[in-house]
Amino acid sequence: MSPAHRQAVAVIPLARKRALPPLAPVIPMSVSQADFRKALSSFATGVTVVTVDSGQGVHGMTANAFTSVSLNPRLVLVCVDRRARTHAHLHARKRFGVNVLSEKQRALSEHFARASRHDHETGIPGARFDRTKHGTPVLHGALAYLECRLHTVQDAGDHTIFIAEVEDIVMRHGKPLLYFQSEYRSLGKAVQARLAPRSAKRAQAGSARKSVRSTKSAFGR
Repeated sequence: MSPAHRQAVAVIPLARKRALPPLAPVIPMSVSQADFRKALSSFATGVTVVTVDSGQGVHGMTANAFTSVSLNPRLVLVCVDRRARTHAHLHARKRFGVNVLSEKQRALSEHFARASRHDHETGIPGARFDRTKHGTPVLHGALAYLECRLHTVQDAGDHTIFIAEVEDIVMRHGKPLLYFQSEYRSLGKAVQARLAPRSAKRAQAGSARKSVRSTKSAFGR
């Protein structure tokens, strides 16, 4: 390379890497048990009664920590406090029913939620039971009943997660009993979808065009 060419070559300095700011220290949040309960109470749920044949009659427990897990196989779960009597019954019997309560069954929910209750088939106000071919109690008047066979058990803190396969289902018409912010509720009106302003205008314009076409068709006849 000639001296003239050397003078024409420009030296471009490499860009310096910018140092990233240090990460802020992670500050653990202090969540009280009361705050935790209050936050979870904002999640509205239905109400179920888990029923099991205790060997001496019907045993039941009110539960709203219930949800579906899988469609194939058909799995559901319910979370049970380790101190609850139901906990031992589910382990022993390995079969139980989940009864989804109707809005008229609040008294049953309150009865089965009491730790000091006495479970006898004839001693539960407003409760009548049928038995499945496996002997599992089915609560009369419930919106839905799921016959469950224990599949998996998982420890989770002070509760146990019982995952079960659903073998049979019974459904009835009616409205569900709901639980929200530590109070029983009933189902309200369906919430209608709100269109965005532009979408609403388009919908109105489309409706107007249809109306004009219908008018022309009527006069054309």
